[in-house]
Amino acid sequence: MTGLRIGVVGGSIAGCAMAIAGARAGADVAVHERSDGELQDRGFGIVIPPPLHRELVAGGYLGADMPTAPVATRVWLARAPGRRSARELARQQAPVAPCNWGLLWRALRANAGGGAYHRGRPVGSVGRTASGGAVIRTTDGEREYDIVVGADGHRSVTRELVAPEVRPVPAGYLVWRGTIPSSALRDHPAQLELLETAWVTLGFPGGHGVFYLIPGAVAGSLLLAYAIYASPPPADAATGTAPDAPVRAAYVRHIAEEHFPAEWADIVARGEHTSQALHPVADFVVPRAAEPPFLLAGDAAGVTRPHTASGAVKALQDALCLERSLRASASAAEALHRYADERSAEGARLVGLGRRLGRALVESTPDWPAMGPAEVDALSRAALDGDGSYLFGSVQRR
Repeated sequence: MTGLRIGVVGGSIAGCAMAIAGARAGADVAVHERSDGELQDRGFGIVIPPPLHRELVAGGYLGADMPTAPVATRVWLARAPGRRSARELARQQAPVAPCNWGLLWRALRANAGGGAYHRGRPVGSVGRTASGGAVIRTTDGEREYDIVVGADGHRSVTRELVAPEVRPVPAGYLVWRGTIPSSALRDHPAQLELLETAWVTLGFPGGHGVFYLIPGAVAGSLLLAYAIYASPPPADAATGTAPDAPVRAAYVRHIAEEHFPAEWADIVARGEHTSQALHPVADFVVPRAAEPPFLLAGDAAGVTRPHTASGAVKALQDALCLERSLRASASAAEALHRYADERSAEGARLVGLGRRLGRALVESTPDWPAMGPAEVDALSRAALDGDGSYLFGSVQRR
């Protein structure tokens, strides 16, 4: 594949990872990123399966010095009936390597530095050339490539060409994401001690929250990352209209006060939030992840419900698949067909898994306080339905 020209639309995690994949397979790669600033402050906490992290380090995608906060256990909690204290429901062996989105992007960006990285030049469209190649059109002209990788997120201009009929399917509920300074845990030593060895799922009526520690931007620092899933706040009774964005963002504090054990409510409802964002949950997947000379990666190829913790993970796995496909193929078209065969099926699998987890953990929540280890395992197995997820490690090994 030496001499192959690859143009990547989007310079976020998926775009940088795909650039590394192409360069490692011998291609000449250029990345086109619409933002003219650094992306390292975007995003929140994410988790990666430890085996994938080791593969990325061994393959040169990540440096061994990129900080993570690995833990091996998942602890399920709920508020004890009639009380404000926490009740532990179950523990599962489910190793994860939590990391900071910004630090992950920075590490990938550093290793994607061999090719051109064009910032502040939005891609208006992509198209086909008469010779069977592809063209990327930006604000400063056109460039031709043998392969164009659409890594430009859920509003991908590349996907609009490859699969214009695909549209997101709303789940009907929201996810609040954020980070809280670890200093908020100083007055809660028991919670800090738990989070140093485990990640936590906290169930409540109509939803659940996930909490884990991640490295901060300052070396040696930690942040508490969270994702809380619940239905949106009720519409205003008088007007029938939904509350505006600030009211919806503050609603997560109300959920914590209403449903969390006292210590966790104190952290979430009254603590300082370093960052916070609110997203409607939706999903979609393209029928084929590649149609030569175009390839879709990351959120451009499909978005799963966040319960699968597969956004960044899938993008990184997409990149590894592209590198393998390029190395094993005699032509660009053959490589893209190999890629599509593997990643299209994986995208569909993850969407199905996310929907089942959404039904079990948000849409039809169980009586959390009444559950114990056997009930949590049964809930997990029913949601997985024979499928696999690194988030439920010990359940699948039994």
